[in-house]
Amino acid sequence: MESVVAVVLAAGRSKRMKSTKHKLLHTVCGKPIVQYLQQALEELGVGNIIYVVGHQADDLRQVLGKRAQYVDQAKQLGTGHALMQTEALLCKHQGELLVLNGDHPLFTVATLKYFLKQKQTRSAAAVLTVEVPFPSDYGRIIRDHTGSVKRLVETRDATPEELSVSEASTGVFCFESQKVFKALRKVQNKNAQNEYYLPDVISILMAAGEHVEAIKTTACEQTYGVNNRVQLSYVRKIIQQRILEKLMLNGVTIIDPEHTYIDAEVTVGCDTVIEPGCFLRGQTTIGKMCSIGPCAELYDTVLGDRCVVRNSTVEQALIEDDVRIGPYAYIRPKCKIKKKAQIGCFIDLKKADIGEETKITHLAYVGDAEIGNKVNIGCGVVTVNYNGHEKNKTYISNGAFVGCNVNLIAPVKIGEGSYIAAGSTIVKGVPDDALAIARSRQENKSGYASRLLKKES
Repeated sequence: MESVVAVVLAAGRSKRMKSTKHKLLHTVCGKPIVQYLQQALEELGVGNIIYVVGHQADDLRQVLGKRAQYVDQAKQLGTGHALMQTEALLCKHQGELLVLNGDHPLFTVATLKYFLKQKQTRSAAAVLTVEVPFPSDYGRIIRDHTGSVKRLVETRDATPEELSVSEASTGVFCFESQKVFKALRKVQNKNAQNEYYLPDVISILMAAGEHVEAIKTTACEQTYGVNNRVQLSYVRKIIQQRILEKLMLNGVTIIDPEHTYIDAEVTVGCDTVIEPGCFLRGQTTIGKMCSIGPCAELYDTVLGDRCVVRNSTVEQALIEDDVRIGPYAYIRPKCKIKKKAQIGCFIDLKKADIGEETKITHLAYVGDAEIGNKVNIGCGVVTVNYNGHEKNKTYISNGAFVGCNVNLIAPVKIGEGSYIAAGSTIVKGVPDDALAIARSRQENKSGYASRLLKKES
């Protein structure tokens, strides 16, 4: 496919999206629309990919970078005019030109490869078509009595008889480079939108005696484009289904695919079970034999093997093997949780390094902290890391025991094997193997409770 050059039309401004963002940069399953088509073309092995850009061109360049070349269409005067802008770049190209619309992210490598292989070498042009019961905005393929392509007509310019035709253009074309640019110079804008239509090239080539063919695909759903939020939602559903099916075929159990949401770049190991209501986002990587959910959210997180995450949110964290999290834990960015640690219910971790087999089982906040191995953090423990001006760190060494309702005022270091009594507020370091008690002295006043209750009544 190296002799094939792909041109992606991406200059238009979509008013129907009602957005300040370029249409092709709206995300579907964690990736901008434009990246799905880009990836398909790269896997297809085309020699060069060129984007015709106009509206918010810099935003597209920023996303795609050096993966493609760019040609500016300063004024958007139609699809034919858009392709004409590439002539200077492709004037010496002798191969075939694959032309696609950038807002069609569903085309697979298999479909595009089929189209290019079916195109006959003697054909000056080919269009990929599909049978659609209600073609709506699709251009119609008009054939003659022999079944040969006669012309391609846009919806707005079609007669009622032509509108009844169910064979529609997908907007994917393949041209002989030198022939298409010669034909483009003859395209006129005498139509409902006063634009230079690319499909008009078909009639011009045929009038010049060139052979044109229409290659039909049965992959109807791949032809759907994105022009508004409703179509964006529909496309997202199809891509999501593809992602889930690929994971399931690779050994992942997804209990309820209709209520599971996984981004395109997420990887999941075999024998992992994903319960309903889960969101796996970004560059998340999940190991083998894990149990995720129900209702777990993982963002850009690396999870080892045999981990359990229940009803919790984990963001940008590194979690080793055999770790248990949740329910209702919040693991914030830059946390590292080592092997066999347990993070229980209503735990808030932030920039915390948690050692092997350490237990933080309920109702605790651990932020800006380094916790050693086999440490026990009791209920209600707080690392007091912020003094109103700066963040400070807490260090807890291996084997320490921190009792319930303890405040650790950072910066502070708790020694190895030490024991912090419940209810203490620790403001200075605790040596190894020491017992630290920091409570107010208790005083009991006999018979005073009834006097207080009488006074209140």
